[in-house]
Amino acid sequence: MEKHIISKNREHHKHHKIGHKHGEGSCIDFYAYNSGIRHWNPTFKVSFSALTLILCIALNNPYVSIAVIVSMAYLTIVKGGLPVLSYLSVLTIPITFILLGTVTIGIDLSTQPIGQYNLNLGLFYIFTSEKSLKIMCFLILKVFAAISSMEMMALSTPSTEIICVIERAHVPKLFIELMMMTYRYIFILIDVNINIRNSADSRLGFCDLKTSWSTFGKVASNMLIVSMKKSNAYYDAMESRCYDGEFMILEETQNVSAKQVIAAMIFIFFLLVLWYITQ
Repeated sequence: MEKHIISKNREHHKHHKIGHKHGEGSCIDFYAYNSGIRHWNPTFKVSFSALTLILCIALNNPYVSIAVIVSMAYLTIVKGGLPVLSYLSVLTIPITFILLGTVTIGIDLSTQPIGQYNLNLGLFYIFTSEKSLKIMCFLILKVFAAISSMEMMALSTPSTEIICVIERAHVPKLFIELMMMTYRYIFILIDVNINIRNSADSRLGFCDLKTSWSTFGKVASNMLIVSMKKSNAYYDAMESRCYDGEFMILEETQNVSAKQVIAAMIFIFFLLVLWYITQ
């Protein structure tokens, strides 16, 4: 009987792949805990991603940005074992913001047909130029490369380990406590919102536009009430566990290998050489 239970548990664990999600809010932490490079030293990963981010902004070179995007995707997908579709789904929101924020740089409106390319829409013209489109594309690549470096860190390093690295950087404890509670509480509210919306959807709360607006207002008001109740409940739970204003985090000791340091130095040197050649 005992052997049957053990084999059943092993079979269940084998089918529990990294692409599985335990709720939309906690999927990033789930990916981080199951990443193939999670055992890498968190200080090394945070420092490497931060240095890569700084180089992307400082060098301001599209070829460097492309190299960073490809390299970070390789570390996250190939080394980390994250499925491609899951990686793209995590990047969907930042990519949307990037496109919405940069499209106004390359495309503008005018009452006169100016620019190299323009489209007459009757009341106004949409115009652009090769220079504007070039600046827009370069900016998209630079921002996307910076986000990719941060996503590599977030998808391979649990939030508690990142917070421990920030604490070792002598960041004020008050800031760390607020960051940890805010980070955790956002996911709690997301799960509550999903449950409320599913409940409203099952009662045809979004059957038409008028009903959808009414349901949206009710969901928002309920979220306010539920968030206040949740905050009181979780604070009582922390006090019952002798919370005195400071979180105690159990951290694993993970050494940095010489191969990782050498590989990181070679990659940084490659980015500098690429920038020098293509500038």
